[in-house]
Amino acid sequence: MREFVGVHTLDEHPGIATLLLSRPPTNALTRQMFREIIDAATEVGERDDVAAVIIFGGHEIFCGGDDVAVLQTFTPDEAAGAAEVGREAVDALAAIPKPTVAAITGYALGSGLTLALAADRRVAGDNVKVGATEILSGFPPVETGRLARAIGESKAKDLVFTGRFVDAKEALALGLIDEMVAPDAVYDAAVAWAQRLVEHPPQILAAAKASFGR
Repeated sequence: MREFVGVHTLDEHPGIATLLLSRPPTNALTRQMFREIIDAATEVGERDDVAAVIIFGGHEIFCGGDDVAVLQTFTPDEAAGAAEVGREAVDALAAIPKPTVAAITGYALGSGLTLALAADRRVAGDNVKVGATEILSGFPPVETGRLARAIGESKAKDLVFTGRFVDAKEALALGLIDEMVAPDAVYDAAVAWAQRLVEHPPQILAAAKASFGR
């Protein structure tokens, strides 16, 4: 039984599942959350009634990154283990054999941004803030490859080394997000994109996604 990560479907949107992060107030990531993300990603990947997946943190905040208060209590071995399960969670999202879209509200910071980058598309409110902010908490990022592939290595290094917050307009220009909408329209915009895909044969969509690699 998952405590912080759910999978939800609605009759009015057949074929679309929402992988919902729910650990208020910021959806801060812990080892348990990462394991639950892996489990939920496996579930939606295997379900025949799911053709496309929305990754959502709720209407207030997508994900504030790792739970720093917990990380600060870890031994080096525990920190290494947490980093590994974090990488596995990001890889599990990326490996879902169906189109995925991250619906970003509020903030997507640190590992939260990395989760969003594992999706095939990102739609965000025009008031969001994103960033590779781990360095501000005294920790190195666990994984920067997706960030570098999304915006180029030089721009990625700027974000990682400074930890600066990026607003929605700059995020769109950089390629961190693909669509910017009004804050209240984020989830609906993600649904609209997913809805365009659910009529395609799932095996064709899976093959199309696989053609891009991971």
